[in-house]
Amino acid sequence: MLDEIYLNNTLETWLYALFIAGGAIVLGKLLYWSIQKTLKVYTKATKNDLDFIFIDMIEEPLSLAITLIGIWFAIDLLTMSEAVKKFIDSVFYFVVIFNIAWFANRLFNALMEKYVVPKIKKSETDLDDILYPIIRKIVAISIWTITIVIGIDNAGYNVTTMITGLGIGGLVFALAAKDAVSNLFGGFIIFSDKPFDLNDRIILNGFEGYVREIGLRSTKLETLDGRMVTMPNSKVTDNPVLNVSKEKGRKIKFTLGLTYDTQPQDIELAKNILTKIITQNECTRDAVIAFDSFGDFSLNILVIYWVKSGSPIAGTNDTINMSILKEFNENKLNFAFPTQTLIVEK
Repeated sequence: MLDEIYLNNTLETWLYALFIAGGAIVLGKLLYWSIQKTLKVYTKATKNDLDFIFIDMIEEPLSLAITLIGIWFAIDLLTMSEAVKKFIDSVFYFVVIFNIAWFANRLFNALMEKYVVPKIKKSETDLDDILYPIIRKIVAISIWTITIVIGIDNAGYNVTTMITGLGIGGLVFALAAKDAVSNLFGGFIIFSDKPFDLNDRIILNGFEGYVREIGLRSTKLETLDGRMVTMPNSKVTDNPVLNVSKEKGRKIKFTLGLTYDTQPQDIELAKNILTKIITQNECTRDAVIAFDSFGDFSLNILVIYWVKSGSPIAGTNDTINMSILKEFNENKLNFAFPTQTLIVEK
């Protein structure tokens, strides 16, 4: 029975191959378990974190490597055509390279998280916060690109010929990817010109909010009502950007109208009250108070002041307006409202 032939191999050979493959899978699982229970415990107790990071990142790729080696030996026992064997070898080589790239990417990310991220958090500049995710993406793309190229080359394909062939369709690809390229160049323009930094409050393309992320392709803006807006970088560079955080202050201008029966000394009193309220507020500066004009139904007092950069605009205005209302009421200063005089002829 064991001598019976199935797909050019005896049943006994198939059983040997399955035993080796199954054993490799079990061995890979045991290796993973032993690393978890012994090596990681030992390295975690050492003063150097590097060995623990290395073991932590290699445990899964190493277990997969042991499994792949066993499966390759199992397949090597079988008799098969040259074409099939060549195809399996190519797939195996590609998976091995993929496994190495997986380990390299995991190790790079772990080292960045351990040694680079804490320094970025302590840094006062926002430039490293912007560049860090970009560098991670570039390194990851580079690792996987190299992996694919090596895998294709080991599969027996001429990479140079393929690249040349891709050049024929390069124009079509460039046209299809023109938006992505525009966004990429927009990202570099943002990094070089620095119209805003992370956490700056800006007004852009009809949206006002805080910059939360600046990437190569897009910029993320958290609006004042908490919504997250993703803006392509090409739109950022093609539209005017008002950086509210860079302003020395926000100008507030309005007119208060008093009734026409208000006496000159009461107008002076109103001006003094307004000056006192605004100048005593810690969030304001440069108050301008003046009897501005004779309106259709009111004596107009012009009020101008600046809310300091970083101060809450709505909260400052609310405090000042409530104080004005309270002081004017206490001093019997009457606000004007539209009136109309009707003359009735008998």
